[in-house]
Amino acid sequence: MSKRLLQATLLLLSLSPLGFGTMGMLRGAAWLGGGNADLDSHFRYLSGIFFGLGLALLSCIPRIELMTVRFRWVAALVVIGGLARLGGVLAGSEPGRGHLLGLGLEIVVTPLLVVWQARLARRAAA
Repeated sequence: MSKRLLQATLLLLSLSPLGFGTMGMLRGAAWLGGGNADLDSHFRYLSGIFFGLGLALLSCIPRIELMTVRFRWVAALVVIGGLARLGGVLAGSEPGRGHLLGLGLEIVVTPLLVVWQARLARRAAA
């Protein structure tokens, strides 16, 4: 049960980087209010990385109990991104509600998922 629940949770959570990454690649910075050509280019590039992160997460799902190293790398990237976002908040740049929700997922939920996956991996190895 725990494996299936973790897989379902990860599948649901992968929709964010896949969906928002796709939107950012297709619409660029204009999607969130615009910017110059350099900002748009950088936004599209980062959106592609975000999409790739979603694909990496999807690749962990079928055998999540065996994917500890890959899953931890994916999670580390998410947490690092969240810490960068938190740095902006601490510097006085408070994003909208959706981004604050993302921040919570990045620096609170993601580490909890790592713990969940580690327990599952230990049980599978036993």
